[in-house]
Amino acid sequence: MTAPLFAPVSLLRKAVLAAGLSAALVSAAPAFAEDVPAPVGTITMQGRGEVSVAPDMAVITASVLTTGKSTADVLAENSAAIAKVIEALKANGIEAKDIQTRGFGIYPRYDHSKSSSSSQPDIAGYEVRNGVEVKIRDLAKLGGVLTLVVESGANSVDSTRFEVSNADEILDEARKKAVEDARHKADVFAAAAGVELGAIADITENGTEMPRPYMMRAEGMMLSKSADVPIEAGEETISATVTIRWTLK
Repeated sequence: MTAPLFAPVSLLRKAVLAAGLSAALVSAAPAFAEDVPAPVGTITMQGRGEVSVAPDMAVITASVLTTGKSTADVLAENSAAIAKVIEALKANGIEAKDIQTRGFGIYPRYDHSKSSSSSQPDIAGYEVRNGVEVKIRDLAKLGGVLTLVVESGANSVDSTRFEVSNADEILDEARKKAVEDARHKADVFAAAAGVELGAIADITENGTEMPRPYMMRAEGMMLSKSADVPIEAGEETISATVTIRWTLK
């Protein structure tokens, strides 16, 4: 029996498809290899910037504490005393916007001398506390204001803290210095390694540090009828840290 001169159509079609697929894979391989970018070197540095600045304002909290048998009487006495403090502040140039009520409360006072462990102590009276937070924009007046609030009726200066009015602007200066610091370090390392810095791949702010309030407490009796309280504000430091990653050329 004589063999057919041509392969069956189905076998011929499979052979053509296989040859076409092989040719496609061969032609695609170089293109795939060309799409893979070469590894890019990077360098990462952290920078820190800080700016020292003298505080230009202060915030004090002063309060009046009164005690007595009747809540109505104690409240009336306390209200009159704190009103006198506020009036004295305004008379000495402190604007109303810089005075804010703080820490108002009415509390019972218990007599524990006649109570036992199983009985509730009797209420012996009440105490009322009311305070004002005062923003002083001229530090030269701070000592005088501390003395003033006590002489006008406050029997406790609960806290004094110093602040920088343009802290956000100072922080931006610290951020710029942090970037400059990171760039300087990256330049040094790149030069030592014989490479050049490329574009910035990413930059991250790690954190900032703002001035911490300096707290001072004084009882009224210590300040009353005395010379102006001596105050030294010193300097505050505002800082920022950043991490920057550069590509290498």
